[in-house]
Amino acid sequence: MNTHEYQAKEVLQRYGVPIPPFGVASSVEEARQVAQRLHLAEAVLKIQVHAGGRGKAGGVKFAKSPAEIVSLAKALIGMKMVNQQTGPEGIIAHKILLSSPVSIAKEYYIGALIDRANAAPLLIASPEGGMDIEEVALKMPEKILKLPFAFDGKLRSYQLLRLTRFMGWSGDVAKQGAKLTQALARAFIETDASLLEINPLVLTPEGQLLAIDAKLSVDDNALFRQSELAKDYDPSQVSPQEAAAKKYDLAYIAMEGDIGCMVNGAGLAMATMDIIQLHGGSPANFLDVGGSATKERVSEGFRIILSDPKVKAILVNIFGGIMSCKTIAEGVIAAAKELQVKVPIVVRMEGSHVDEGKRLFKESGLKIMTAENLSQAAKQVVHGHLSH
Repeated sequence: MNTHEYQAKEVLQRYGVPIPPFGVASSVEEARQVAQRLHLAEAVLKIQVHAGGRGKAGGVKFAKSPAEIVSLAKALIGMKMVNQQTGPEGIIAHKILLSSPVSIAKEYYIGALIDRANAAPLLIASPEGGMDIEEVALKMPEKILKLPFAFDGKLRSYQLLRLTRFMGWSGDVAKQGAKLTQALARAFIETDASLLEINPLVLTPEGQLLAIDAKLSVDDNALFRQSELAKDYDPSQVSPQEAAAKKYDLAYIAMEGDIGCMVNGAGLAMATMDIIQLHGGSPANFLDVGGSATKERVSEGFRIILSDPKVKAILVNIFGGIMSCKTIAEGVIAAAKELQVKVPIVVRMEGSHVDEGKRLFKESGLKIMTAENLSQAAKQVVHGHLSH
């Protein structure tokens, strides 16, 4: 689950990371109130969207007066940001962050993520902040320090010493940096984060380290024990289909193709998308209904797929282990009748209660094609779609 910058900053503040005063507004009047409360004669205004590149897209502005704060807030609230990360449909900013301007002497990067190859948390730091860490890694790999750390969130003294020397910090700045880094590592572990980064972390001319931007992504599988963070979920930042899927506990990701996919199991879903591509088609989505989906969840999955106007055909690929093929058939038939589906539907099922499932399809009176194997199903859905 992604969070907004202001939410990530609130988390870091709780762990003692120094951050310039800020507030959040979803209306011009709220922006005016935040500016008054923080005594802002000047301000940095940032749109709050789940995408990077806000500055280049015109979503970060500097206001030099209270009147300009109001006028810029009016322009930024409701702004649609479109770039490579958002896709052509863009994302609308419903909130903005207002913050005190900061004089910057130097910018740094510091963050933590899961190193999946080594199954351990990994601290990443660079004295080259303010730019994408991927770009730094590509152009200046020697400027990146990687430090694995323990699952208790504690960095050892030798690790902090290595970090401060690598970043070029000494004296009081080194003490600030070590304390801040330890706070970030602890926050990363205790929030079940998959990514927590500060970019840039800045050094002011007065010698103070401040986090002026932050990003936090939380492991979806850990949200059951992160009830407070789960409240930060913002459905406006994803497609309507993805928001609906989350409501019904379905794993859905929209894609650019025109063949809808309903599958149980993430690995099977990936294989299904691959074989559609192999036979000349293009998947419209990833949709994993899970191993214990109900008839209602299957129907909702179908509804979500069909709400995408690009979808011209649907492939249902089910392996009935925990999941009953009969349940899938009931859900597909109910959804197809209710929604008066006009596009071709191809179903490939194997496993538990498969004969009952196929019988239900045969007796439904609906134009639903069944396939004996995945390759045949992919050919049918691709060529059946092309012939329509």
